[in-house]
Amino acid sequence: MKKRALYILGLITLLVFPIPTFLVMWFFEDTTILELLQLENITYLKVGLGIEVGIFYAFIALLMMNAPVFDKLPVRVETMVKDMNLSVLDCIFLSICASVGEEFLFRSGVQFYLGPLITSVLFVAVHGYLNPFNWRMSIYGLIILPFILLISYGFEEFGLWFAISAHFSYDLVLFLSMSTKFNK
Repeated sequence: MKKRALYILGLITLLVFPIPTFLVMWFFEDTTILELLQLENITYLKVGLGIEVGIFYAFIALLMMNAPVFDKLPVRVETMVKDMNLSVLDCIFLSICASVGEEFLFRSGVQFYLGPLITSVLFVAVHGYLNPFNWRMSIYGLIILPFILLISYGFEEFGLWFAISAHFSYDLVLFLSMSTKFNK
């Protein structure tokens, strides 16, 4: 995938994914964008905790992804990331886009109506990690599911910025560790 296309997809995730949440919550729940932003929840403690949780779980996921069961996956995530030839700035940009866009959509929007459990399963499934036609990929989905549940319940307790920071740091560690430039 070319960098330009990658950046366009990142920007779509960052800027377009939150729109349904903003519209639905504004029209049906009388919630403003400022309320959804939860600016009062941007604290060192909550963001720091999110970063720690994301980094910790990323290392667990990386260890588990090296299990022999994943050797026969037709397309491995590590290979796709290596093929992207990401720089540090690319990794940071994509991590910001995914964490902000997806957490607004899933945590602030979908989770409001479906709750943490169903939203977490839906999140993992939408990413293609719960695949009834590929049991190995589904095992990977089951590895990620506890982390997504942690983010979902953490959102309930600590707010949006905990979820965003956990998602960001998780993605960043994975991108950096899988990227060709850093994995030599």
